[in-house]
Amino acid sequence: MKLSTKIVLALITGGITGLLINLFAPGIFPPLDQYLFTPLGKIFLSLINMLVVPIVFFSITLGTAGLGDPKKLGRIGLKTVSFFLVTTTIAITIAISLGLIMQPGSVGSFETSNMQYEAREAPPVSETLLGIIPTNPIQSFAEGNMLQIIAFSIFVGLGLAMLGEKTKGLLNLIEQGNELMMYLVNLVMKFAPYGTFGLIVSAIGSQGLGAIKAMGLYMIVVLLALLLHAVFTYGGSVALIAKKNPLWFFKGFAPAASVVFSTSSSSASLPVSMKTAQENLKIPKSVSSFVQPLGATINMDGTAIMQGVATVFIAQVFGIELTVTQLITVVLTAVLASIGTAGVPGVGLIMLAMVLNSVNLPVEGIALIIGVDRLLDMTRSAVNSTGDAACALIIAKTETEKEEIELEKEVQTSKVLLPQKQFNHCPQCAQLDD
Repeated sequence: MKLSTKIVLALITGGITGLLINLFAPGIFPPLDQYLFTPLGKIFLSLINMLVVPIVFFSITLGTAGLGDPKKLGRIGLKTVSFFLVTTTIAITIAISLGLIMQPGSVGSFETSNMQYEAREAPPVSETLLGIIPTNPIQSFAEGNMLQIIAFSIFVGLGLAMLGEKTKGLLNLIEQGNELMMYLVNLVMKFAPYGTFGLIVSAIGSQGLGAIKAMGLYMIVVLLALLLHAVFTYGGSVALIAKKNPLWFFKGFAPAASVVFSTSSSSASLPVSMKTAQENLKIPKSVSSFVQPLGATINMDGTAIMQGVATVFIAQVFGIELTVTQLITVVLTAVLASIGTAGVPGVGLIMLAMVLNSVNLPVEGIALIIGVDRLLDMTRSAVNSTGDAACALIIAKTETEKEEIELEKEVQTSKVLLPQKQFNHCPQCAQLDD
């Protein structure tokens, strides 16, 4: 049985098991979760997290060194960030539109009198951008600060590309380190079905049908927005720009998406996502190694969708009507926050607190959605990771087309510069004699 099949089966059986325990034997869930399900999930998450920092360093360094030309690196970086910002804007626009149409906060009654939520303050966008350059790379590695690790890796990769033969030994060492990490990913993935099972049972079993019923319409709106964004935004981009069949793309990336779904983290699942993109989608390592780690850090389309729906939902629950200006503010704040809060733990709810504050909505309303956020977090993380892969595929396609055009120009130029040769006709066959 293929590993991807095992993971899907683990997702299904885990969901069913968690639901059955919650419905028929809720009393036995706490000890089972404490001693079986949670440990299974935590072991898998720890194994994957163990590999994230070294893989980001090795892959970004090799990707940058492989690109070689700083102009090409800048061009790919600009296209990558532009793609993420545009798709994030589309994502939150879809979310707000569905929230206004379906009105999830106007259905049912919600208790808001005793509501409490302590909002954590996220750093401003300017502070995050200024903090991208690490003052101490070793500290950045120890703290897992992905933006700083990526910046340092880009500098190292550029240096290796510029120095060429002088640093060939170091480049070979980094290539060997990357190969070692890929081997360890394959080793860790053998435990994936068991970890996935534990994570899903723990998530489903702890929620309870009461919370799901009360927040049913809110969950439906978020899931529908995620589906529309994945199918039309990502699928459409793959079809129109990369000129690939969207079904081929989604099927090829499905094994990685299922792992991201179970772990609820596109960053933690980065090793699996890159491996799947390179092997199943045939994305060059140099592009995948640059685009996907960057996307796992700053691309939060799924999170932006949650923010859009949650903002409209909380406004409806408290009976507050949002103006057009406020809705535009929500879009702009969420798009900027997708980069500004990169690397902050609990980023989804922190970003939502920023968005609510920007339009003077009660931050305490976040307490309404915390109960079901774990389930939705799994889905939006899978969407985030899928967007990273779609971007990498599109960048690879556009770069290939550019290289082909440049090569054609070189061929045409060389033809013009070739010295003209005197050709003679062969009288026997009436053809050119070469």
